[in-house]
Amino acid sequence: MTTLKGKTLFITGASRGIGLAIALRAARDGANIVIAAKTTEPHPKLPGTIYTAAEDIEKAGGKALPVMVDIRYEDQIAAAVAQAVAKFGGIDILVNNASAISLTGTEDTPMKRYDLMHGINTRGTFACSQACLPYLKKSSNPHILNNSPPLNMEARWFGPHVAYTMAKYGMSMCVLGMAEEFRSEGIAVNALWPRTVIATAAVQNLLGGDETIRGSRQPEIMADAAHAILTKPSRSFTGHFCIDEDVLRADGVTDFDKYQSVPGAELFPDYFI
Repeated sequence: MTTLKGKTLFITGASRGIGLAIALRAARDGANIVIAAKTTEPHPKLPGTIYTAAEDIEKAGGKALPVMVDIRYEDQIAAAVAQAVAKFGGIDILVNNASAISLTGTEDTPMKRYDLMHGINTRGTFACSQACLPYLKKSSNPHILNNSPPLNMEARWFGPHVAYTMAKYGMSMCVLGMAEEFRSEGIAVNALWPRTVIATAAVQNLLGGDETIRGSRQPEIMADAAHAILTKPSRSFTGHFCIDEDVLRADGVTDFDKYQSVPGAELFPDYFI
């Protein structure tokens, strides 16, 4: 399978950034996209809403269903899944993209922020996976893709921001466990993570601003890598912790300059690599 035409993707956090890029890449194939995100009103520092995302997806050639959902609450997830099934007839792919970040040490991480990161990253990923599973089981090529890092259990990735690392690794542990749990049912569960920093609103606002953006790649590299993964046979490609650049190189891509925010700039490696 080389296309996602007619497939229904449930993507969390798809109103902007990597989630929207993945949605637009699938939309160009003619896919159905469920935009499961919180932003319904324009934000001064966060571009895009679920409605502007839906417009962009439709313009790209896909069909869109914008649904306001906070994935910390399973009743909202259930309602969003029900709307998706009612409109598109099922769910073929779940992309657990929504995430919260705070690169703070133990003493500087308020418990409210700790709860937010774990509620969205780990718990939200688990809850969305659980809610979509009955429909994924009916799909001909079902995939779950978590935007989370390899399980690199080195102290240097925990020391500076243990709460965030735990929350992101929780998403990756879902990959490790669910890939094995649902292997016999043919549901692929994989992780995707960027080799370099990706130019997103979070990077702009929280992780160094313009200077970090300068050394980043555009979200389209993650979108192209996700597309490559989601078009693979689910029964034979599961349980992998993929890096965007490696996935694309394996598919024959050699030109990575096109993804750079600033051509020729020195790229910053992402965390956990």
